[in-house]
Amino acid sequence: MKKENQSILRHNGVNYLLPFILITACFALWGFANDITNPMVKAFSKIFRMSVTDGALVQVAFYGGYFAMAFPAAMFIRRYSYKAGILMGLGLYAAGAFLFLPAKLTGSYYPFLAAYFILTCGLSFLETSANPYILSMGSPETATRRLNLAQAFNPMGSLVGMWVAMNFIQARLHPLDTAGRAQLSEAEFETMKQADLSVLITPYLVIGLVIAAMFLVIRFARMPKDHDGEGNRDSFVTTIRRIFSLRRYRWGVIAQFAYVGAQIMCWTFIIQYGTRVFMADGMAEKAAEVLSQRYNIIAMVIFCSSRFVCTYLLKYINPGRLLFLLAVAASAFTAGVILLRDIWGLYCLVAVSGCMSLMFPTIYGIALDGMGDDAKFGAAGLIMAILGGSVLPPLQAMVIDCGTIGGWPAVNLSFVLPLVCFFVVMYYGHSTARERR
Repeated sequence: MKKENQSILRHNGVNYLLPFILITACFALWGFANDITNPMVKAFSKIFRMSVTDGALVQVAFYGGYFAMAFPAAMFIRRYSYKAGILMGLGLYAAGAFLFLPAKLTGSYYPFLAAYFILTCGLSFLETSANPYILSMGSPETATRRLNLAQAFNPMGSLVGMWVAMNFIQARLHPLDTAGRAQLSEAEFETMKQADLSVLITPYLVIGLVIAAMFLVIRFARMPKDHDGEGNRDSFVTTIRRIFSLRRYRWGVIAQFAYVGAQIMCWTFIIQYGTRVFMADGMAEKAAEVLSQRYNIIAMVIFCSSRFVCTYLLKYINPGRLLFLLAVAASAFTAGVILLRDIWGLYCLVAVSGCMSLMFPTIYGIALDGMGDDAKFGAAGLIMAILGGSVLPPLQAMVIDCGTIGGWPAVNLSFVLPLVCFFVVMYYGHSTARERR
């Protein structure tokens, strides 16, 4: 295995091992940012005594940064280089993390949203740069294996983010629940809020320092030059028209939008879902939240494990066909999340992660297949589709805030939205499998 990994990182006598390690570390770093953020919806709702809908603005700001910066990042990379795009991404990532300190000093919610937006503008640069950069580090014949190897480190960063959120934020916030905070005087509430915000910002300041150090390492490291810089130089509008004229790509962007929305909804609101289940059994809100976050970590472990299994299955199953089968399974489990009101519904929600593991890279690969020089802007469009993680969670939060609908827990019924998203992915997998046949 070691010899095989070395072979995919060497081409024409050049060893890409060190550049590969440095860029692959970036995959873990943006995985960390994604999954330390999901539990923050609940944390901000409690700290600022807000509704779940207001707390979900964290996801709007977070994934809105991806949407806003994807095509500007692609244009920046085409003008300069992949390395420049990586450095710009790390710089914005660090700046957003450090802005948590002045946001805390204001004591207001909205400066935190601005910090998240800047941070994720950096993540948009990183994702738009790192994926094709990894593909370029070696022989074209082994490019897909190289990217799969690098992507395996993304959920590992996610696991660390979840662990930090659970042990260094959620476990250290004041245990008084949302209802209890509403009874505090303004002075008591302000004291508690400042203490909780100090807990919340510490991991972000630490990761800001880590990102700054990574920026310096990559800045002074010897990195490979781009090999595709002599591709076509058509205008932005011409290129966009061309790639969106392709049905497979156009529907790929739609499917990616739906998938990312479903993923973020399932991972963000697993805490609300689990909290309802455990509180129904008499558990206190604080303990229910911590236990729910543990289930969130279990879901990510299953996600990581399933990625390796599904990558192996791709050797034998058409990618569109496997995408279709995973979407069918995800839909079945999501139906269980909606219909079951006890711990079995939570088990179904955890199981959905096993079905989602290969959806993003599979949609990505199918949509860009055969695009040639247009793949750089095509990749930006698929990163832009991460907007689904910004648009759909607030809609689900609005349903959750209803409490009950027709006597049924609103948090259960809110998972109709991810179910619809999985239907879209199912259609895309089925249609592309038929194309390839």
